[in-house]
Amino acid sequence: MIDDDDPPWLEIARTYVGVREIPGPQHNPVIARWLHGLRAWWHDDETPWCGTFVAACLQQAGHPVARHWMRARAWLDWGLPINVGALGAVAVIKRGDNPQQGHVGFVVGWSAEGRLLLLGGNQSDEVNVRAFAPDRLLGYRWPLGYPSPTAPAPHLTRVAQMSASEA
Repeated sequence: MIDDDDPPWLEIARTYVGVREIPGPQHNPVIARWLHGLRAWWHDDETPWCGTFVAACLQQAGHPVARHWMRARAWLDWGLPINVGALGAVAVIKRGDNPQQGHVGFVVGWSAEGRLLLLGGNQSDEVNVRAFAPDRLLGYRWPLGYPSPTAPAPHLTRVAQMSASEA
């Protein structure tokens, strides 16, 4: 589903919903294509790929990507920091107790319970929308050169599952 208010990278991201890892020695050709386009030195879909998904969507929309796009927390140094969870904002969240680990995805809304809804890759091994506790948020970022958002993402009535795995 593409919303008329979606920024271009979010429109692209929505087209990949359902892309998932292939267990075993084979790898999803879509994920492999993203890695190739980003000039990754690996080509498997078992390596955490949330940053790969975000980078591929932004790259396809004509925006630069984080220098170390493969590391979720590296997105905190990319683009412009913004204070609002706007539709399409890049959100970086904590993952576990390790300060080097994180997860990254695109804001698509808020649940009625106040959970952040992210469209991301490697969420239970696929591209989907999952809910995250707001206390996990590390920051929001926005592409340089694209008009800054002024409003938060909408509250959605459709419930997304809580994320169980971003590794």
